[in-house]
Amino acid sequence: MGEALEGRTLEKAFFETRTLTVSLAENLSPEDQTIQSMEDASPAKWHLAHTTWFFERFVLMPHAEGYEVFDPRFNYLFNSYYEAVGARHPRPRRGMLTRPTVDEVLAYRHNVGSAVSALLLGARGNLLTTLTPLIQLGINHEQQHQELLLTDILHAFVQNPLRPAYSAAAKYTSAHEPRQAEFIEFDGGIRQIGHAGPGFAYDSEGPRHETLIHPFRLAHRPVTNGEWLQFMADGGYRDPMLWLSDGWARVQAEGWDAPLYWEDRDGEWWVMTLAGMQPVEASAPVCHVSYYEADAFATWAGKRLPTEAEWEVASAGLEETGNTLGTGFLRPVADDDTAGGLHQMFGDVWEWTASPLTPYPGFRPVPGAIGEYNGKFMCNQFVLRGGSCVTPDGHIRRTYRNFFYPHQRWQFTGLRLAEDAA
Repeated sequence: MGEALEGRTLEKAFFETRTLTVSLAENLSPEDQTIQSMEDASPAKWHLAHTTWFFERFVLMPHAEGYEVFDPRFNYLFNSYYEAVGARHPRPRRGMLTRPTVDEVLAYRHNVGSAVSALLLGARGNLLTTLTPLIQLGINHEQQHQELLLTDILHAFVQNPLRPAYSAAAKYTSAHEPRQAEFIEFDGGIRQIGHAGPGFAYDSEGPRHETLIHPFRLAHRPVTNGEWLQFMADGGYRDPMLWLSDGWARVQAEGWDAPLYWEDRDGEWWVMTLAGMQPVEASAPVCHVSYYEADAFATWAGKRLPTEAEWEVASAGLEETGNTLGTGFLRPVADDDTAGGLHQMFGDVWEWTASPLTPYPGFRPVPGAIGEYNGKFMCNQFVLRGGSCVTPDGHIRRTYRNFFYPHQRWQFTGLRLAEDAA
């Protein structure tokens, strides 16, 4: 009875995740779902298919006796970066895949989803023990792609002169005016960081280990659009002394003069959102800024970015909830920060840290193709913490290590300032 209940609980989480992905795509036409606006982004249809391929390839094929692959060609089309499972369609050309159609991809999802549900509801003993971590990984993997589906379609829609809205219902204007940033002090010492104990975590979040932290102060809230406007007005994008060398090269090569998606309309800044074009809201957290921009702003402000260890230590004891996908805002919003303590540590914007993505002491990738999930990307990328306004509810953790290259800014990425407490 206990194993049957465990299987049903796992199947319920699987079903809810799969249903949400399809619902996110329902706002999009077949034409919307095929477009790929840049190499870093993927079409919505590809996200729908790739997350299905993941369950077919890593759950059904090895563990469902008698399962027949839906279409053998899909292993080439919808593999992302798993070298161990064969060749794959080039990432920059995913937008060329007008076939299979959206309807065929949805049929693929239904076939695989039904097979996985049947497998879970009948699993017992060693099979259930084997399947549980794979399903949990697959669910979290799909949640990552739910966020990517939204960030990628936003990037696609901003290329369209019509500036279409993904969801007109997502419009939001805050009545909150954040107070001046307050810097909260934290003691130094040898601290434990990283995931340990029950509950899902990616392999890169562990092992839990000791690290030395010096006394520091952390801003009680993220940097706002209003503060970013001051940075811009003070020549922040024109002063090479504020920038890392590679960052300044990007500014010059790509003509950066504001966060991504901002547009100057007759002296007033507007921003493309999932609700279409909206006036820049001064009180909301700034987003769509790169690591280079975040670092330059911190230098301009006379501060710095926190390390990921500082961020994790500071967040201890805070509730891991905030403005995430379930609120329906689909954009960062101002918080009522009249109460003391840290605000908006979870949700709104992924916060850049000063920490490069490197393995924790004792880290070992798991054997096989699944071991390619995180370990091989631990080079030249920086860690972000906290989650965003389009991160699925329940997907964030205090130990979660998101990561992107320092020039990338199409994600909902922002920053929070820190300083030494000497």
